Amino acid sequence: MEYYSTNRQSQPVSLQEAVLRGLAPDRGLYMPQRIGTLPKAFFNNMAQMSLQEISYAVASTLFGEDIESDILKDIVYDTLNFDIPLRHISDDRYCLELFHGPTLAFKDVGARFMARMLSYFNRKADNGGNRCVNVLVATSGDTGSAVANGFLGVPGVRVFVLYPRGKVSKIQEAQFTTLGQNITALEVNGSFDDCQALVKNAFMDKELNDAMMLTSANSINVARFLPQSFYYFYAYAQLAQREQDTTNIVVAVPSGNFGNLAAGLIAKRMGLPIKRFIAANNSNCVFFDYLRTGNYTPRQSITTIANAMDVGDPSNFARILDLYGHSHDAICADISGCTYSDEQISQTIAQTLHDCNYQLDPHGAVAYRATCELLQPGEIGVALETAHPAKFKGTVEHITGCPVEVPQRLQRFLEGKKETVKISSGFHTFKKFLLQTL
Repeated sequence: MEYYSTNRQSQPVSLQEAVLRGLAPDRGLYMPQRIGTLPKAFFNNMAQMSLQEISYAVASTLFGEDIESDILKDIVYDTLNFDIPLRHISDDRYCLELFHGPTLAFKDVGARFMARMLSYFNRKADNGGNRCVNVLVATSGDTGSAVANGFLGVPGVRVFVLYPRGKVSKIQEAQFTTLGQNITALEVNGSFDDCQALVKNAFMDKELNDAMMLTSANSINVARFLPQSFYYFYAYAQLAQREQDTTNIVVAVPSGNFGNLAAGLIAKRMGLPIKRFIAANNSNCVFFDYLRTGNYTPRQSITTIANAMDVGDPSNFARILDLYGHSHDAICADISGCTYSDEQISQTIAQTLHDCNYQLDPHGAVAYRATCELLQPGEIGVALETAHPAKFKGTVEHITGCPVEVPQRLQRFLEGKKETVKISSGFHTFKKFLLQTL
């Protein structure tokens, strides 16, 4: 299958080239030429299928034309060697726990899948993988840890993680600054949007691209973004085991760079019967304002306690626009929105623990509050719980007054030695650093 750019000013490319490039030459994001649909029998049988079986069926529809079936199956099964359970919280509301992977965040799914696919394509392109691929990733929190750990020790791949200094939690930072080996962490004196701009500008710089092979592991990359569709199908399968009526499912998605929501919309196009989505925002409400007005106005991001969503110019908005033919009415028919302040997020964390004995992290709290306030009669709400609360231990404990146990695998990161390179948000400094690593 070919992949085209959302800006439509460059030629379509193969999946291999889309993955290795990351960003299209015209600065657009790659999208598949066709989105296949799954047969009715698949949905009828999903309740009896495992996460890996469901994901392999979805992956085959997305990628089966480009990757041999046995290799694709190995990639899927190796990626998803953990569960993604659906927890009933209260009444018609559930949380899909996406934090049971190695770094306890939803991005483990896309990052681990991409690491394995990139390694495969790099070996295939070079008949042995002697080239070095340089992965650039900007992070507002969990992307950095998921990507760094997904690529740790992968031959022929170096990873550069850019993050805003002082704006990620201590545990998140430890997960990508203590690894060493082929992982380099760059502390940027700026915001997440500054980090993302550095990555995008690097892809557009001819001298850099002539000197080193660059690709992205943000949700910019199709190999990161598309596999996130897997767990929407698995959520539906688990609901089908518990609910008699699955025709009115509403999914609330904590929305930052919008790769997660875009993947859910892909799942819906593939036939998954989700009634509608809620784009749940913190105080960074660019998309919420777009839904209300039809005007998209990027702005400087605001720092909040749900830091992974602190994005003022979400990249994957371009994919959502493209998917709906730039129709505001069509987007609003499938997606509603909400925006919550730090105070409202804190209230939700405290109240849910008190009323339901369930501990939310700040990002999941944004989505869960949306299901509490925006469900219509007869609808079933699924909130995506995207990270383990221990990753925001200080914040959550301050809100609830109750201790949050830190899993041992997180504690091990805190015991490591932090190693970073501090840089400004200027592109010249970043480019000079990259060239010096050759």
